[in-house]
Amino acid sequence: MTRARPDPRAARLARYLVRWPMLTWHVLVHLPIILILMSPPFGGIAIAGDPLKHRVVRAWQRGLMRVFGFRVRRVGTPLPGAVLFVANHVSWIDITALHAFRMMGFVAKREIASWPVVGWLATMGETIYHQRGSQESLGGVLHEMLDRLREGRAVGVFPEGRTRDGHAVGPFHARIFLAAVEANVPVQPVALRYGEGGDAQAIVAFGPTESFATNFLRLLGEPARVADVIFLEPILPADAEGRRRLADTARGRIIAAMGQAED
Repeated sequence: MTRARPDPRAARLARYLVRWPMLTWHVLVHLPIILILMSPPFGGIAIAGDPLKHRVVRAWQRGLMRVFGFRVRRVGTPLPGAVLFVANHVSWIDITALHAFRMMGFVAKREIASWPVVGWLATMGETIYHQRGSQESLGGVLHEMLDRLREGRAVGVFPEGRTRDGHAVGPFHARIFLAAVEANVPVQPVALRYGEGGDAQAIVAFGPTESFATNFLRLLGEPARVADVIFLEPILPADAEGRRRLADTARGRIIAAMGQAED
């Protein structure tokens, strides 16, 4: 007797029925608590040298990853202090995955500020917004990045400049590395790999016509899978001989960690 195949639509519906209440609880109950703990006088309390507000952000973001069915695994160790973290860009959830292990202010497109929940969280997470296509905006972003790095804070960027289809890592724009060169701080590449061996990159990525809301809802119903956040060997600006070399070296290390061939 042939066993009937599980209905994927029924399985997706079951996941929604479980995860929607989890998401609602995480936003309506956990988030207000997080905001209180991030505010003075609590947020500035240092625990083992780490501000409480950074710890609670990491905890909330790991919880959000679990709501979406991701089991997050960290490989390697994020550097402390002033660091420029650079990662491949797959979807909006990349920021959540990175924040699960290290607090950093991201450079992101200005449209994210208007996204429900995620946009507000991005602003609370000290995001530096950039108007794509505007050289004036990019100049302001670079100045803000440089100021933060000189203050000893971490900044995160996606040097591809946009999300892709998940099949390959795009070229890295070298100009965004200028802040690390000027501040003389290390660049730490981070490979974001969804699914075992990265087999779910294209699933997590935005589809050709997907909006943020569509991708958000689709990912909420996807099967559980792992998400690897791989902190790679850092690169010192003095060793890379310029921002173009920094960009190429960082991209090469990410591609190698993804198990892809470099083009």
